[in-house]
Amino acid sequence: MNRNLWLLAICQGLFLTNNVTFIAINGLVGWSLAPLGWMATLPVMGYVVGGALSTGIVARTQKRFGRKTSFQLGLGVAVLSALLCGYAAYSQNFWLLVAATVVAGYYNANAQLYRFAAAELALPAFREKAISLVMAGGLIGAVAGPNLAVGTRNLTEVPFAGAYLALAGVALLAMALLAFIHFPSAESGGGHDRRAGPLQARPAPSGGILRQAQDERNTASVKADEGRPLREIMRQPVFIVAAAAGALGYGVMNLLMAATPIAMQVCGLPFSDAALVLEWHVIGMFAPGFFTGHLIKRFGTLPIMAVGLALNVGCVLVALSGVELHQFLIALFLLGVGWNFLFTGSTTLALTAYRPEERDKAQGALNFCVFAVLALSSLASGVLVTTQGWTWLNLGSLLPLGLTGLALAWLAIKQRASPAS
Repeated sequence: MNRNLWLLAICQGLFLTNNVTFIAINGLVGWSLAPLGWMATLPVMGYVVGGALSTGIVARTQKRFGRKTSFQLGLGVAVLSALLCGYAAYSQNFWLLVAATVVAGYYNANAQLYRFAAAELALPAFREKAISLVMAGGLIGAVAGPNLAVGTRNLTEVPFAGAYLALAGVALLAMALLAFIHFPSAESGGGHDRRAGPLQARPAPSGGILRQAQDERNTASVKADEGRPLREIMRQPVFIVAAAAGALGYGVMNLLMAATPIAMQVCGLPFSDAALVLEWHVIGMFAPGFFTGHLIKRFGTLPIMAVGLALNVGCVLVALSGVELHQFLIALFLLGVGWNFLFTGSTTLALTAYRPEERDKAQGALNFCVFAVLALSSLASGVLVTTQGWTWLNLGSLLPLGLTGLALAWLAIKQRASPAS
């Protein structure tokens, strides 16, 4: 565990500060500005859709310019989009707010790769713990996000406009910290020089036949460096389950979390209570990061993911038991811990599905799956909580949880039948 990992963990925390603040206020600001009530979570959905649309661009940017430049570019977009969100709230423009959150999705897509970058900053034997540590940095967001939303709610005459302005400052702080992180890929040109091998470094032979042979060898070398086609990587059972569990687990978490501030307001609970619930929810998401990696190494990836799934089911059962503050608090805390086990496990599982030279396209595909499900759950969250209520929202979350359980059981059976897989 080195300085680079600790700095990246802090950047992860600042990223989560952005996310938690967005979750705490976007639904409420959207509800106050939306033409129709069911559109309340469209600004939340815009953030996710923007992330999904950006995954391909981010993958190409990471490959061409390397981790550091791409991450800094994402933070620059975070500053601009936060300022645009603040102006949208100030001018009472709902569709500008949605557009601004779509732009902010580029930062979301970039920062989702922090967890993969963590594995590259540690020795192979410690990559599970490195991923876990960086995700534990989200504790900063757990405390800072809700308190930032509460403390800046009335900073300006327009509610929550000040919170967006504060997020621009958070992104600037992350840019300053990221400048001190050294990523291994920088030593090989940040990704755009990785194809340059010994054959390409030599002068081309003068003879036509020799030059043609040289070109063919160079082409073969480039193809080898790119690894297997994405379709082949995605057909592996381990990739399918890693993508499904990561996406569905994240989707259920987002479905319930995005609806919580609206549901609590409908139930007559103040915003300060909603901020407290979100704070403990995010603590549940990232506090286990200090030991999840150890648990995965001790018990295996699939068992820890199964525990995460069971905690998510426990969250639904508590949420269905009532709508008092303590029930929201316990349910969302269980949801956070369950998400940590599922998502850390799926990230660790995904690392076994691709080779180093296949990193960018495989991680881009994984993130696209996550963002696609998040977009659907963000829209469903607002529609269900405003039209069907908190109870049906929770009952509906049992379907993706059931699918996740089937996926984990399928992979466990395949691995038992063929340990080499």
